[in-house]
Amino acid sequence: MTKIYHADLWGSREDKYRYLLEHDITTVEWTELAPASPAYLFIPQNIDCKAEYEEGWKITEIMPVNSVGLYTARDELAIQWTKDELKEVLGDFSSLSSEIARSKYALGEDSRDWQVTLAQKDIQSSGLDNSKIQLISYRPFDARFTYYTGKSRGFICMPRPSVMYHVLQKDNLGINVCRQIISESWSHIFASNLITDNCYVSNKSRERNYLFSLYTYPDTANQQSSLFVEKSPNFSSGFLNAIREKFGYIPTPEAIFYYIYAIFHSPTYRDRYAEFLKGDFPRVPLTSSDQLFKNLGAKGQALVDLHLMKSKNLNKLITKMGGDGDNAVTEVTYKPTEQRVYINSDRYFEGIAPEVWKFKIGGYQVLDKWLKDRKKAKRTLSFDDGLHYQKVVVALAETMQLMEEIDQLIPGFPII
Repeated sequence: MTKIYHADLWGSREDKYRYLLEHDITTVEWTELAPASPAYLFIPQNIDCKAEYEEGWKITEIMPVNSVGLYTARDELAIQWTKDELKEVLGDFSSLSSEIARSKYALGEDSRDWQVTLAQKDIQSSGLDNSKIQLISYRPFDARFTYYTGKSRGFICMPRPSVMYHVLQKDNLGINVCRQIISESWSHIFASNLITDNCYVSNKSRERNYLFSLYTYPDTANQQSSLFVEKSPNFSSGFLNAIREKFGYIPTPEAIFYYIYAIFHSPTYRDRYAEFLKGDFPRVPLTSSDQLFKNLGAKGQALVDLHLMKSKNLNKLITKMGGDGDNAVTEVTYKPTEQRVYINSDRYFEGIAPEVWKFKIGGYQVLDKWLKDRKKAKRTLSFDDGLHYQKVVVALAETMQLMEEIDQLIPGFPII
């Protein structure tokens, strides 16, 4: 019978060379592995926690309608900061010859799934319809504008209409997670209520964003009337039956959504199951306590309201903008002793604690990323931009507090 062994070797290159010169296969300290289905991982795992973790419901088993986020193939063309800027780009791009458009917008060579002529044709055939100008959840706390026709290999390379259609109906929520991560720790969860980019949660390799919509809507494109259209919760019957067995009733779809969102923000959950969260979609442990379910749901709702910028608490600013001059973002320099982040040599946001500045959602250090994107694009912050940034600081600070409160509510893992 074949046996599999594992060993780690950490240190500088010189130390590794020295170790290898002094050891061979018979003297290395090996750990025997027992890779198990379905992943057959060739690394040591905490077997005790694995069985416990796998008692939970995988998010794909809970919410069967899901998809990786849309992929434009040409973000600098397809994603714009404002509606007016997008309209200008659409009109100009669609009116140029293909080669002039390619050169002017630095689009590079065509690929199999995205071509300049097909992108232009998609815009032209849709008639530059203003209703197709949509906000998109592009990065955490960073919604921008795109032109969404739903046509694959058009202006947007892969629009994922089978899932994005449901979000376009407006009355919806979405959980966004990654199937696998390469980051050191798992924080790859964020809410949305818009169509979603595939790098919304992270732009690192293999960390693609998947959108799980709370509701699905029937396709009324070929129906004469949509007066009686009803949305359906995007939960599997097996999962709903499991909840009914726990509580004797089925909570509202929103209550379930908020509970899941709270669980994924538990620091203990993230630490305890860290090695399993790296390799596949996260799993949700179900409590048998109706009161704990409701208490966690309340925290989850507060988090969602913060992350969608709907919470009234966002108006209680904890920062201020100082310094002279304009708001052109020409540098991003954080000074922890001053608790300031400078956007140029003179202007700064003040009152940002180091732990808030460092806070990550998925692959992004949020406050740093938001500003650096605007530095790269040579943007000057408007009054609304500055206010939005300060509200994001509040949202992150309160998120950290709510995460602690979630852990205080949970008596222990496994959840009972």
